[in-house]
Amino acid sequence: MGWMKDETGLEKNAANFVPLTPLSHLVRAAKVFPQRLAVVDGAHRKTYAEYHDRVSRLASALAARGIEPGDVVATVLPNTYPHVEAHFGVPAAGAVLNAINTRLDVATVTYILEHGEAKLVLADTQFLPLVEEAIAAMESPAPTVIECADADAGHPATGRYTTYEDLLAEGDPEAPWTMPEDEWESLALNYTSGTTGRPKGVVYHHRGAYLITMGTPISWRMTLYPIYLTIVPLFHCNNWCHVWTMPAVGGTTVCCRDITAKAIYDAVADEGVTHFGGAPIVLNMLVNAKPAERRDFDHVVEVFTAGAPPAAATLAAIEPMGFNVTQVYGLTEVYGPATECTWQEDRWGDLQGEERAAIKARQGVAFPNMDDITVMDPETMAEIPLDGTAQGEIMMRGNSTMKGYYKNPEATAEAFAGGYFHTGDLAVQHPDRYIQIADRAKDIIISGGENVSSVEVEGVLMRHSAVSLCAVVAKPDEKWGEVPCAFIELKEGATGDADEIISFARSHLAGFKTPKRVVFGELPKTSTGKIQKFELRKQAADL
Repeated sequence: MGWMKDETGLEKNAANFVPLTPLSHLVRAAKVFPQRLAVVDGAHRKTYAEYHDRVSRLASALAARGIEPGDVVATVLPNTYPHVEAHFGVPAAGAVLNAINTRLDVATVTYILEHGEAKLVLADTQFLPLVEEAIAAMESPAPTVIECADADAGHPATGRYTTYEDLLAEGDPEAPWTMPEDEWESLALNYTSGTTGRPKGVVYHHRGAYLITMGTPISWRMTLYPIYLTIVPLFHCNNWCHVWTMPAVGGTTVCCRDITAKAIYDAVADEGVTHFGGAPIVLNMLVNAKPAERRDFDHVVEVFTAGAPPAAATLAAIEPMGFNVTQVYGLTEVYGPATECTWQEDRWGDLQGEERAAIKARQGVAFPNMDDITVMDPETMAEIPLDGTAQGEIMMRGNSTMKGYYKNPEATAEAFAGGYFHTGDLAVQHPDRYIQIADRAKDIIISGGENVSSVEVEGVLMRHSAVSLCAVVAKPDEKWGEVPCAFIELKEGATGDADEIISFARSHLAGFKTPKRVVFGELPKTSTGKIQKFELRKQAADL
């Protein structure tokens, strides 16, 4: 150990050891950038001084209503200013923020409210029916409902509940915040998608959230005063922790309630947005936007994208439009992005087209706040060969990793077996240590004993000029066990020809990897734009 022989008097104390928390960023920003624009949501435009005052009001009002440290406060909100403020105001009361997916069904919301034992829920007027039905089905005590109206978006207050602004009026802008005494204290509770069984409650700690807010600006090449657009839902890994990051760099958070091409172009042109994150569907939306939805702008917008790698055609189209795309990868359990395809201009600066896209499609290397991210054999926990061919499971270790699954020690122990977090994602690792996902373990198609990567097949199909989005899943087959089945969403104005699509795929893939069935139509997606393959697997089984 690195202790000197005599360290008498060198103990931790209040002057040299303070628990890490993202709350400290807003405390500092209110002092350093008091008049700088902090939050924009339509006509709602607040400086850092006003932002801090409103968060203080929220925290003190929650405390006055009986919310104690460790209690859970839930939200059922889109990307609006109450949700941004709640990310600081709820933990500033010592409570734990549980941001709930607004697209969940009633039964799942009921389960989350009961499992998390929420004492209070901030609910947007648009989603009040969902919250009311969920609460009506609860067997445990119901949480208090605070209504967050948005008249400008067509959702005026119903008059049945205390409104968010009335709640803030109960608070004190000078009230002190309840800062963590231990950085391992719980900050947020986020439930996984629950595509197999009940969703699991992922618990974040203050330390992990603070450190990802330090790592993100480095990975994203952020300088002071970025203008950030909230496309990633605030209920999804707490917006990848970006809302907690912005005060650290004096940034402006621009809210985006409804994710449309017009809304994004307007924000970039009118507010000068410099950064946003989103799924590849957002890139497709921008590329395929109608002329009336587009706006001119004269700066480069840095984009983090996660999910399926952006297709070469998408990258070739969107980058000349002023968007620099970086592939990132992560999970709820690691606070959002944990790796990024760090672009090395000296190595790849001259690459164009397919070659450039092939590099940009990699999931890359660890964020600075993570200790080690590699690819291992899950049985032996030995690192696989760095040859770009051998496959293993992506394993992660680092400070921005969850405490575990709430009330589920068995699942937590399984996830952390061997001292790493097991992601369930299969990947190869290139000689330069850049990781590239081969597939989710559950998405591998085994056809006649041969493994087929759905990601590989999708990458080929996305090159077809008529294809806007696609997903490939296993279809049961009497002869081969299962075969690839392609679900395709066509570009506007394009027509689908299944035989032609299959022929195109066969010209680029081995026969056993070629889809044996093609289905055209809109693909089912999550609220974050990810394609719901479990729904497609059900459809494929019935074909």
